[in-house]
Amino acid sequence: MIDNRTDCSYTVRPNMLRFVDLCEIYVRAGNGGAGCVSFRTEKYVPLGGPDGGDGGRGGDVVLVVDSNLNTLRDFTNRKHFNAGNGRPGQGGKKTGASGADLRIKVPPGTVVREIGVEDILADLSSDGEEFVVCHGGKGGRGNTRFKTATNQAPRRADTGMPGEEKHLLLESKLVADVGLVGYPNAGKSTLLAALSDARPKIAAYPFTTLSPNLGVVNAPNYRTFTIADIPGIIEGASEGKGLGIQFLRHIQRVRVLCYVLDVSEPDYQDHLAKLKEELGNYDPSLLARSELVLFNKIDLLQEHERAELLKALPPGVMAISAREKFHLAEVVDNLWEKLKPELTEKEDNVGDSDAAQE
Repeated sequence: MIDNRTDCSYTVRPNMLRFVDLCEIYVRAGNGGAGCVSFRTEKYVPLGGPDGGDGGRGGDVVLVVDSNLNTLRDFTNRKHFNAGNGRPGQGGKKTGASGADLRIKVPPGTVVREIGVEDILADLSSDGEEFVVCHGGKGGRGNTRFKTATNQAPRRADTGMPGEEKHLLLESKLVADVGLVGYPNAGKSTLLAALSDARPKIAAYPFTTLSPNLGVVNAPNYRTFTIADIPGIIEGASEGKGLGIQFLRHIQRVRVLCYVLDVSEPDYQDHLAKLKEELGNYDPSLLARSELVLFNKIDLLQEHERAELLKALPPGVMAISAREKFHLAEVVDNLWEKLKPELTEKEDNVGDSDAAQE
């Protein structure tokens, strides 16, 4: 039986759904407004004295996490972002208006670095989280500030301070609870479509998936979690071979690794060891994550082969058919059991943070 969702007869315009997870932008905060040199001149008020106001403060550049975004595609056509400048001061001790802040929306999981600097400026993961990446310049002082007992009529005022300016590297890492990892054509996209509301491209050839896909699993009893399909990883991916090196960063945030192996391949058992080797070479901490191994495509085996496989399954391994949706309910149950401790710890941390703020 062929799932209707495997029909790929539609066409997609180039760049319409392009996944972008790495980009460079230039940001500049607003300059502070100049101070004013002014003297009070009113009828019947001789020697009114200085009354020049201060300049306004320049606007900040603020990065804001928006959960409605999942890529950095909005930054492909616009690279320069400038906040508003502060207005100059005026007579009558009037302070100039502050420049407008520039709020730039980024997807959850955005890591912010400054070009040429190794340290991470910010790691933004929570919806609504904000980070001031560039501070606006301070407004200049008006001549009122320089009045002294020996200088009753100062003609001096400061120019505003320039705002900060930075060349940033934005790197987006998918925030998912479960990551599907496997060789090309192992059936990860079919599994993602069967488990979640995602509709990835599915076809019978390797490297069908050219960018990560994210879906939400809505299981009974209010069990909800996110699952990501990472493009096919091959031997040598951590060294730049295939597509894996481009997307291995997205595995770093997942809580549970789900290895998907194609049992119709004669050497499928060797694939698991090679996948773990590549993940360990990229980030050794990944090997300490909770994991589940799925033997996929058992519908392609002969009856006796399938029976032998099911009988000899080691602990922590499940035999499934993503296309026929065989044992997928058990997969969801198993993943949820592995996720519960992680999700409970996350909720406790959020509650402690809220209590501390109160």
